[in-house]
Amino acid sequence: MSEPTTELTRSRHKGSQDREALNALLDDVRIGHFALIDETHPVVIPSAIVRDGDRILTHGSTGSRWLRELASGTPTSLAVTSLDALVVARSAFESSMHYRSAVLFGRCRVAADPGHALDLMTDALIPGRVAELRRPNARELAATIVLELPIRRWSLKISQGWPDDPDDDVAGPAWAGVVPVRASYGTPVPAPDLGPGRDLPPSVRRLAGLDSGSVAQTVEEQ
Repeated sequence: MSEPTTELTRSRHKGSQDREALNALLDDVRIGHFALIDETHPVVIPSAIVRDGDRILTHGSTGSRWLRELASGTPTSLAVTSLDALVVARSAFESSMHYRSAVLFGRCRVAADPGHALDLMTDALIPGRVAELRRPNARELAATIVLELPIRRWSLKISQGWPDDPDDDVAGPAWAGVVPVRASYGTPVPAPDLGPGRDLPPSVRRLAGLDSGSVAQTVEEQ
């Protein structure tokens, strides 16, 4: 099987070989899509991902046939995309998006230390959460596959800039510009079976942007 290309065939000016830009994208995006060929057809698997140095971590149930296939070392590609802004041009034809997208190629392998890898993933998603939780037990670890994909072959594309309207449209009455996209966490909502007096833990308070002077949110206040 030939190696996949990492060279762009269209919009080459948007291509980037900047590894730091790739790292930034992988650190911003929390869902990636792994592609593989099943016996007769292609399959795409959405999965939570976390970058740890030169590897991508993901996990799932041992009951997943697709994850077991990835664990066997079958060739795969991982696609990640971040929508950063909408480019509002003076015509629909010129309207577009600011985005960063990457495709990584390689073969997954089972993480040597799944407990440590799960800790890394948990703290990447909710910084400081591992210290607030009980440790996973043997049954939970046995039911979980933790995979890592080495970051070796990849293609990165970055789209940015202003609307590229023709002169006739620039002279017209329509507005043009860029509308940034911002992602944020909302107010935490307690589980319906949460017992009384359970204050928001520090990890969740930080994630939700609640300053230390805020009143503790307990189940009675909700």
